[in-house]
Amino acid sequence: MSKYLLSALLLLAATPASAQIDSSLLRRSAVQAPQQAMNMDAVYNRPFLSYGKLPVSLGGYAEANWQHLGTDGVTEGNQFQMRRLTLFVASTISKRVKFLSEIEFEDGTKEINIEFAAVDFEFNPLLNVRAGIVMNPIGAFNQNHDGPKWEFVDRPVSATQLLPATWSNVGFGVYGKQYSGDWVMAYEAYLTNGFNDRIVNNTNGKTFLPAAKGDPNRFEESYNGVPLLTAKIAGKHQRVGELGLSYMGGVYNKFQDDGLVLDQRRRADVLAVDANTVFRRLGTVLNAEWAWVMVDVPVTYSQQYGSRQQGGFLDIVQPVWRGKMLGYENSVLNLACRLEYVDWNMGRFRETGGQIGDEYRAIVPAISWRPGPQTVIRLNYRYSHTKDLLGNPPSRTAGLQIGVASYF
Repeated sequence: MSKYLLSALLLLAATPASAQIDSSLLRRSAVQAPQQAMNMDAVYNRPFLSYGKLPVSLGGYAEANWQHLGTDGVTEGNQFQMRRLTLFVASTISKRVKFLSEIEFEDGTKEINIEFAAVDFEFNPLLNVRAGIVMNPIGAFNQNHDGPKWEFVDRPVSATQLLPATWSNVGFGVYGKQYSGDWVMAYEAYLTNGFNDRIVNNTNGKTFLPAAKGDPNRFEESYNGVPLLTAKIAGKHQRVGELGLSYMGGVYNKFQDDGLVLDQRRRADVLAVDANTVFRRLGTVLNAEWAWVMVDVPVTYSQQYGSRQQGGFLDIVQPVWRGKMLGYENSVLNLACRLEYVDWNMGRFRETGGQIGDEYRAIVPAISWRPGPQTVIRLNYRYSHTKDLLGNPPSRTAGLQIGVASYF
């Protein structure tokens, strides 16, 4: 090993000064203007660094934070966390063929995931083909999840504990856009590998879609041979905002094995709506998402496994200062608030008719400072309460979070 290291050092030492990177050839792409971009554009709507005429561009972002949270008076004290480090590699292979990959390292290197790695073939603005590891477009947050775009340290609970945030699978599909005046209409549709029975067979003791991400084989084979369909349509008016409607559904259980029938086909279906707008006079930004989950739970499972779930969030962001601050010329100071709700088990107990609990509510006021459009420093106060299955008095969690997120 040492001889290879020595050879590399000698090679670097012998490299002429003229071969060093000329910083004047480095180019950083800008993030697309909000009035032009849609949630479906988020995968490419990121700052990338290019060098000269090299066909490859690089980028990424990092998130780190401190928090002090307590539940019913019990706390783990001060916690410092490196939430994630994400790397982008993009390439224009030819005039109408593009490639992008997104690799994420969570909690140091506790989890390493390929969240996106796909080739796009452009035929027409209304017809483009994407193949590889694609981000299933359910809701808006699953596509537009980069930390530096948000004023909050935590991702929405409805996106991480109801829907499987950054849910991606191997497959292919089509997408496109149509412009007409101030309007733009867009669509996406993909067939990919899909769910597995971890949705109900998990350590959470409830119906839990995010558990499906724990299958390490989903990028090499389908759990049951039935593709997952994900489709979305969205419309945006340049002066009003964007509205999206998405669907994701497929069989989640292994109903047969080598021709032997094991069970009936059991489905999991998700419907989501998302919307965002900007009140231009005040600069107020609203961003909302709501999802409904329907799962065919076997009758042999207890009622703690819900067949219907719902949840969502609303973000309100109000800029209160724009201009020079602490030496930064184009900084922005925001006040923000997030409202969250999740019900993992809608309905009533069959025996008593009483309401089933298993609910979560939270409010998160925030202050954020953006020294530039690609970096955010945020202070959050999180207050939430969680009801158990039987609807006992809720447990209450509260505390402070301070975090930084930045593209690089």
